[in-house]
Amino acid sequence: MVAAAAARHPGRETLAEGEGEPLTCAELDRQVRAVASALLDRRVVAGDRVAVLGRTGLAWALLDCAVLAIGAVVVPVYPTSSPAQIEHILTDSGSAHAAAETADDARRLRAAGEVWTFAEISAWARGPVRPDLDDHIAAVRADDLAMIVYTSGTTGVSKGCMITHRNMYVSAANTVRQTGALFDGVTALALPLSHVFGQTMLFACLFGGARTHLLPGIPELVPALARLRPTFLSLIPYALEKIRKHCRALLTPEAEQDAVVTGLLRLQHADAPEASGDPVAAALGGRLRYVISGGASLDDSTAGFYAGFGTVVLNCYGLTEAATAVTVSAPRTNRLGTVGKPIPGTAVGIAADGEVLVSGPHVSPGYWGAAREQRAVDDAGWLHTGDVGVLEDGYLRITGRKKEILVTSGGKNVAPAPLEDRVRLHPLVSNCMVVGEGRAFVAALVTLDAERAEAWRLAHPGQDPATAIQSAVDDANSLVSRPESIREFRIVAGDFTVANGLLTASLKLRRAAIAEIYSTDIDLLYSTNRK
Repeated sequence: MVAAAAARHPGRETLAEGEGEPLTCAELDRQVRAVASALLDRRVVAGDRVAVLGRTGLAWALLDCAVLAIGAVVVPVYPTSSPAQIEHILTDSGSAHAAAETADDARRLRAAGEVWTFAEISAWARGPVRPDLDDHIAAVRADDLAMIVYTSGTTGVSKGCMITHRNMYVSAANTVRQTGALFDGVTALALPLSHVFGQTMLFACLFGGARTHLLPGIPELVPALARLRPTFLSLIPYALEKIRKHCRALLTPEAEQDAVVTGLLRLQHADAPEASGDPVAAALGGRLRYVISGGASLDDSTAGFYAGFGTVVLNCYGLTEAATAVTVSAPRTNRLGTVGKPIPGTAVGIAADGEVLVSGPHVSPGYWGAAREQRAVDDAGWLHTGDVGVLEDGYLRITGRKKEILVTSGGKNVAPAPLEDRVRLHPLVSNCMVVGEGRAFVAALVTLDAERAEAWRLAHPGQDPATAIQSAVDDANSLVSRPESIREFRIVAGDFTVANGLLTASLKLRRAAIAEIYSTDIDLLYSTNRK
C-alpha cells in the first residue's frame, strides 16, 4: 500500500506524528524502505517474528510496514500486558526480535534478545536504503504470514491468531470500498496498534489516502480534536462514552437530552445530521461527520448524542479471526441499532442457535503455537464467531455473546451488554457488570469514577451515591422486559482495570475473574432478605 500510494500520489500528505506535519506518500515510502533495510542489516529475515510493545505513533507504523515489507511477522504486545502475558506471547510466538516505545518497555521484552526502542527506529528512518531491498519485497506473497495477534483472553490464556497479508489487505481495502469517500479526509488515529482494529484502520487509512495523525491514546486525542479538525475517526464505544462525558461539561442536562432525542430522530429517519456551530461540535473539531465504532456494543443513546451535534456513528462488527472487518455501516445506508452490511467479498450466516457465522478471504488460516490444534472454522468453511445475532434485510444486528448470555433460574435469557452500556453512561459510573446466571433475578456490580464520586460527595454531603446511580439503573431497565431488568445493584470497592486483571487489554470485562474477586458482594445481592 505504501509503495503504491507513493507511485500514484507522491506529494499527498499521509501519516503524521501527533499534531506534527504529515509525511508525503513519497517520504513515507522512503522511510519505510530505510527501516526495512535496517532490519535486514540486523539479520531480520522473512518469517522471523518481531514483537512490538508501545503506544500508537509514527515509529510503530514505520516498523509495522517495514517488517511486513521484508516478509517478517509482526507480533503486537499491549503496553498494559502483565509480565506473565508478555512471557506467554514471546515464548508462544518464538519472537527472536523486539521493539519497544521506551527503554523501560524494552526491559519488559528482554526475553526476546536484543530490543530496539522507537527512538532508534525513528533514527533508522533517516538511514540508507539497501540496493537489494526490492528483491526481498518481491519475494513476499499474499498468503504469507503477516501478523500473529494474541486475542484478549477473556476466559483464559490468549491465543495467537495468524493474519496473512491477504487477510489484512482484504479487511482494510474493503472497509474503504464499503464506506465510499469517507477515508479521503483527515483523521486522528488513537486506537492501539497492538489491537487488530487499530492495525486494520491504519492500513485502511493508507489505502484510502487519509491524512492520519497518530496519537498515543484517548487522553491525547480529546484536546487535539479542536486543532486537528478531523473529518472522521475510528474509535471503540468506551472512547465514545469517555468523550461524551467530557462534553457534558459544555452542556446543561436538558441540552444533552434534547441532543439525544434530536439525534435519534435523525438516525431513525436516515437524515444526515448537519454540522453545527455549538460548543460540542467545536470541541470535536467543527467538521467531524463520521465515527467508525467497533470492538464492543454501543448504546443507541450515545449514537443519538453524537448525531445531535452533526456526527454519525457508523457501527461495525468483526473479530481478530477475520482481521477485524466483517460488517461496516456506510454513510449512505446507515441503520440505527445494526452493525451494517457485510463488506465486499464477505458472507455472513446465522446458525440454528443464532450464532453469527462468517466466511471470506479475510478469515484467518488458524492459530499459532500452543493453540494450533484449535479450530474456529468448520468443515463447511464457516468461522464461528461466538456472537449471537440476526440478519434484517442484509443488515446484521448483534444481540449478545453465546458465552455471556445469562440464564436466570426462571429460564429467562438475558444479554448483559446493553444493560451495562447504559448504566456506564452515568457520570459517576466507571464500570458495570450484570450478574444473574442461575439466580432468581438479574443484578449488577457497579464501580465509581473516583474523582467524580469525590466531587459528588462534597456537593451532596451525607447522601449515598447509590441514590444517583439508581437513575442510571432505571434508564437501563427501560430497555428490557421486567424479567430481564436489574432488580438490585451494589456499588463495590475499587474498579475493573487492565492493571488488576479485571479487564482485557481491549477493555472487555473478565467476567469470571470479577465474579471471583467480588463473590462476597454478589452473595450479598442475593441474600435471603432480597426478593
